[in-house]
Amino acid sequence: MDLSDMEPVERRSTAAIVADRIRTAIMRGTFPPGTQLGEVELAARLGVSRGPLREAMQRLVAEGLLRSERHRGLFVRDLGAADVRDIYHARASVERAAGLLLLDGDRAAAADRLDTAVDAMAAAVAAGDPVAIADSDHAFHAELVAASGSPRLRRMADGLLVETRMCLAALQQTAPPPEGLLAEHRELCDAVRAGDRDRLTAALEAHMADAVDRILAPVAVAPPAPALPA
Repeated sequence: MDLSDMEPVERRSTAAIVADRIRTAIMRGTFPPGTQLGEVELAARLGVSRGPLREAMQRLVAEGLLRSERHRGLFVRDLGAADVRDIYHARASVERAAGLLLLDGDRAAAADRLDTAVDAMAAAVAAGDPVAIADSDHAFHAELVAASGSPRLRRMADGLLVETRMCLAALQQTAPPPEGLLAEHRELCDAVRAGDRDRLTAALEAHMADAVDRILAPVAVAPPAPALPA
């Protein structure tokens, strides 16, 4: 009996769906870093019992998006400058590995998929929609890793991209120039289409380094705290 053409039925638990909802809210800044999440309020808002909610929140603790404080509850994790650097360093490593893998595969098909993501970003830039720009940026990098065909790299990238959105929501005071952001993504796509490994890795490294510098610039120029009286 040949069952190779049959696809498994996807059955997602209530806890998985709830985790997705909370993860998205954290990613979009609805729950900023440091926010305490109350079980009663969240359960009522999401229309679920506290059992699946607790399971969902424990998943997010395991992912590093929430932190648990004894006798106090669960809080959205705070992010500092060291976190930003570490997140982007990890992203650079994952996306470089994914990029090199996809260059060894059907890079024309991968470039077509990335072109579609760039077109969505261009439309968001033209509309002046910052949320859509951020969403399309996220989608581009998720697509780049997905095109590698590695499920493990994709799992790592998914978590890092959520943390990236947390960085942007928590620490970035000014949005990147939309046209410059679009140009950087076009360069990545063109490097994939050309099959140029050096060009792709250089573009990725520059893209990540620019993001870190931009996000942390307000932190670097912040005035020092006043000295305490002697």
